[in-house]
Amino acid sequence: MGVRYIKIILVIFVGLQGWLYVAGNIANWDAAVGAIGYVLSMADHQVYSTAIFPAVTNPALVTAAFLIVLTGEFLVGAFSFKGAWDLWKVRNASADVFNQAKTFALIGPGMAMVVWFGGFIVIGGALFQMWQTQVGGNSFNGAFAYAITGGLVMLIVAMRD
Repeated sequence: MGVRYIKIILVIFVGLQGWLYVAGNIANWDAAVGAIGYVLSMADHQVYSTAIFPAVTNPALVTAAFLIVLTGEFLVGAFSFKGAWDLWKVRNASADVFNQAKTFALIGPGMAMVVWFGGFIVIGGALFQMWQTQVGGNSFNGAFAYAITGGLVMLIVAMRD
């Protein structure tokens, strides 16, 4: 029974992470848009100075990219909290019922991997080479930690009861 509570708490933490980043990004809107604009512009790249993709500097596209990030982070929270609630409701049920209630508890951490692995590491890191600058490198390193923890929570929750 204790493992069920740990799974629920871990999914809640993934949800909190998503929504705390949404709140922080909204509270620091101009800085967040600026950071994304800086990464998308591929400015100050010295290690790999030849880009394989054109820089994105259009303010509307930069803002759209930021809104995509915000939406992804919001969905991390929404799916995770829904998943934690679903698990909470069946915490005393049979193993089969508990395992069947895991859908959103898996989608939330999965969405964390989509946002921070797919968005930041694959698109930001591999396509826009964000690792080459201090601003991008710090975001890249943070995204790695968030993607790994989301994936770890997903694996733990996925383990059969």
